[in-house]
Amino acid sequence: MIYEQILSKRSRDKKQIALLIDPDKTEQQSLEGLLRSVNRTPPDLIFVGGSLISANIDNTVKAVKDNTDIPVLLFPGSSIQISRFADGILFLSLLSGRNPEFLISHHVSSAPLLKLSGMEVISTGYILIDGGKVSSVEYMSNTKPIPGEKTDLAVATAIAGEMMGMKMLYLEAGSGALNSVPASMIYGVKTQTTVPLIVGGGLNSVKKIETACNAGADIVVVGNAFEKDPGSFGNFVNTVRDINDQ
Repeated sequence: MIYEQILSKRSRDKKQIALLIDPDKTEQQSLEGLLRSVNRTPPDLIFVGGSLISANIDNTVKAVKDNTDIPVLLFPGSSIQISRFADGILFLSLLSGRNPEFLISHHVSSAPLLKLSGMEVISTGYILIDGGKVSSVEYMSNTKPIPGEKTDLAVATAIAGEMMGMKMLYLEAGSGALNSVPASMIYGVKTQTTVPLIVGGGLNSVKKIETACNAGADIVVVGNAFEKDPGSFGNFVNTVRDINDQ
C-alpha cells in the first residue's frame, strides 16, 4: 500500500519528493524519453493530473506505468480525471474553499467508480495558499486561497481536516506560483497536525526544496519546474536525498 510506504518513510524522518505530470502539458510522444531521464534519479511518487485536462488521462497513466516502476497516484482536478490504470488516487477535498463541488460533490460522483476500480484511495485535505498570482485551481474551483501571511487560518484549516479524518494534508500555492508556501506556514501546520504533509507550488529551485523540507514538509511536489526544464529535476531529487542523509 502506497500510504503505508509514505507513513513508513515519515516515521523514519525521510523526506519524499513527487513529480507532478499534467497530461495537457506533456506531449505523449516525448513522455517516454522524459521518463527515461526521470528513472536515472527517480522520485518517490508520480502524481498525474491537473486543474483542467483535455488529453486522455488513461494514455498518460499507461505510458508512465509502462516506463517506470514508480507508484502513480492520480491528482484529480475533477471527478472525470480518473484512470483505472493508476495505483491510487489522492481523494482531494478543497478545505480552504467554500465551493461544495470541490468539498464533496465531485467525490460523490466518483465514489462508486473508485470503489469498483479497487485502487488505493487516500483522503487528502487540499489547502490552497496564495502564491502571488491567480492559479488554475483558484479559477476553476471559484474559491479564494488563504493569504500567505495568514498562518493561523491555514493551521486551523489543517487541524479541521485531520479531525475530519483526512489521511494527508496538502498545502498548495498553485502551479507556477510566484511565491511558494511560506516556511512559517509549513512549520505551523506540521507542528499542529500528525498526518503526512505535502507541499507544492512554486518549488522551482534547490533552495526552495530545502526550505520546504526543513520547515516540515514530508513530501514536496515539483511540476511546473519539470515542465520548463526536465534536466533540473534530478537536482531536486538529489537535494531531498542529501537532506535524508544528514
